This record gives sequence, C-alpha cells and structure tokens, in this order.
Amino acid sequence: MQAQNDEYYIEQVRGGNIAAFETLINRYKGMTMNLAIRIVRNREDAEEVAQDAFLKAFKAIHDFRSDSRFSTWLYSIVYRTAVSKTRKKIIDTADIDDHLISDKIAVHIDDQLEEMKATERKHYLRKALDELAQDESALLTLYYLEEQSVEEIVQITGLTESNVKTKLYRARKKLMLILEGMLKNEIRSIL
Repeated sequence: MQAQNDEYYIEQVRGGNIAAFETLINRYKGMTMNLAIRIVRNREDAEEVAQDAFLKAFKAIHDFRSDSRFSTWLYSIVYRTAVSKTRKKIIDTADIDDHLISDKIAVHIDDQLEEMKATERKHYLRKALDELAQDESALLTLYYLEEQSVEEIVQITGLTESNVKTKLYRARKKLMLILEGMLKNEIRSIL
C-alpha cells in the first residue's frame, strides 16, 4: 500500500479526523527532533520543543497554505519554538550582496565530505555540528542533513536570503576548520 501524501492527511485533519495527524507526527518526528536538538542542545528540551511544535501545528492546521511544503511549514514552527525556548536572540547580520559570498568554501566542504563514506560523513558532520553555535548548527542541519534549500530556510527562520547565505557561509568556514581538525586527529590515531 502506497503512503498518502501530506495533503491527504492535512485535509483529513481539517475534516475532523484527528487520528490522521498521528501519521504526520510519525512522518516528521525524526526531523523535528534533529532540528530541535541542534538548537536547544538538550534531548529533554528538544522533546518538549517537538511536542509543542506539533501541538502548534495541529492548532494552526487550518492556516497551512499549500503554496509551500508541509515539512517547510512545520520546520518553521519547530525552529521558532526552539529559538523561543532557548530565549537566545539570533543577531541579524548586515545584508551582503550575493556576489560577495564565495561559493569556493562551500565547494571545498562538499568535496571533502564526498570523499568520506556516507555514514562516516554523517557521523563527522553531526559531531562537528555539536561544536558550533546553536544557530549555526541549526542552519547547517537544515541545509545539509535535512536538505532544505536556502529559500526554504528563509521561510523557516524568517531571516532574509542574504542573511541565511551569510550565516551559512560563516558556519561553513567554522565547520571546515572543525572537520579538518577531526580528520587530522583521525589520521594521527590510525598511524
């Protein structure tokens, strides 16, 4: 039996079938926890954030517009709930023209990551993300692990596109240094 798409379950919930929301919870509980834990850095708080976010999504399901994906809308709720939970303000950076942001670092990181096996890549990436600031970790989690586009991250976080690109650029630079340090340590331990 083929799984129904999100719109089917959303319409079911809107029509009064509360049990249909459980399918959406099961479908997205992993991604909500991944994002929440990257921001709040605590499993217990992340579970609370995920639960609160699902409750908010359920209450606001009638406000969901199908012009974006349900996952993007839900990510937005999770992100804002987690940021609110930590009460940490995300400082907006000055707008920077897109042409000033070099893709060279992004390509370099992508090349380094592609050299590792997929499972090793995720292991090192998750470990390195834990060493970054919460907002940097959250943005890179959305971009690399959850494969959200810059445009979707803009919708989720409420930041401008140039702010997202700037923060991703800076976080990638830090991530690259952390990954290089980890890999050097791995090589030393092998030799």
